[in-house]
Amino acid sequence: MLPAAGNGVRFGGDRPKQYSTIGGKTLLQHSLERLAAGIPLARAYVALSDHDVWFESEVAARADVTALRCGGATRAETVANSLRAMDAAPDDWILVHDAVRPCIDESSLGRLLREVGDDAVGGLLAVPAAATLKRADEHGRSVRTEPRERIWHAQTPQMFRYTVLRDALSRPGFEHVTDEAQAVEAIGLHPRLVVGSRANVKVTYPDDLLLAAAIMAQQAL
Repeated sequence: MLPAAGNGVRFGGDRPKQYSTIGGKTLLQHSLERLAAGIPLARAYVALSDHDVWFESEVAARADVTALRCGGATRAETVANSLRAMDAAPDDWILVHDAVRPCIDESSLGRLLREVGDDAVGGLLAVPAAATLKRADEHGRSVRTEPRERIWHAQTPQMFRYTVLRDALSRPGFEHVTDEAQAVEAIGLHPRLVVGSRANVKVTYPDDLLLAAAIMAQQAL
């Protein structure tokens, strides 16, 4: 599943950031193609806003892709709405991937499948924190340095059984979580962290688009 209902306020521009292009293809198109190349998906679902007017013209049609116009006010609501709309069995694995992570690579996807495929909870790609972490005050001044031991930066895909994800995203307050793993943690489960790649960048700001383009060019060599 690719949540693609966001409006990209932080990115700016005249269209949502998932429709920004690299090499003539939208970020959403790249993300779909990377997932399909690295994982034997039974079906890919793209969750769109009711007001999306770009998907049909900007993303090439695929027989294994279903568009769901069920976007919510938050990412969590969009994913929860998609779970209700899709045709899935209780034990089916659901992978949720950011539509704006076009650099996901086959090696990382393979590790995720191998390490999470037999896990009772599920898991996600992530990378250990490497930079020094600072805690800021309300004035934007550093007040202390936070320890980075055992701190990881979450990525996607995140992979959980349908029932686990459905239950996690049906509890009060679920709409405020920022990723699926946080919702799963809130029901007392501990997702497995699988080492991803620092190249698996998320496009949030315009500069990120330049970085993603450079990474994809290098990956193509």
